[in-house]
Amino acid sequence: MTLLIDSMDETQELTEQQMLEIERLLNFAAQKQKIEDHSELSVTYVSNQKIQEINREYRDKDAPTDVISFAMEELGEGEVELVGADLPRVLGDIIISVQKAREQAEEYGHAFERELGFLAVHGFLHLLGYDHMTEADEKEMFTLQKEILNEYGLKR
Repeated sequence: MTLLIDSMDETQELTEQQMLEIERLLNFAAQKQKIEDHSELSVTYVSNQKIQEINREYRDKDAPTDVISFAMEELGEGEVELVGADLPRVLGDIIISVQKAREQAEEYGHAFERELGFLAVHGFLHLLGYDHMTEADEKEMFTLQKEILNEYGLKR
């Protein structure tokens, strides 16, 4: 089981090892969620300034956030689903603020890598359609997140 992950660190702050670890974690999460082999997604690591611009443009929120996901499988108005085409499943894009991840790791008293992993899994689950708009949805998503991180070995 392998995801095709396009990782890009626009901040130049992460090591190759840190980025590979996130890819391994996402592959682990994909396996747990029984995602089709060779499904694709991208992970982009950005500054607070960049994620604030994205947040303002796409979510009408003029503030930096920790992670934003853009699911490719959600059809927008006027879009048509491709059926029968033998194409890989494209899950979407995960955008993570490295600066926010560092701040939150310090705030929560755990490793930066744990926070990065948490944000990557959180974004990944959003790509799969999980959400936390209601209390029940939040409980389901956060329980799953915790299970994936703990089983992988990224405990708090």
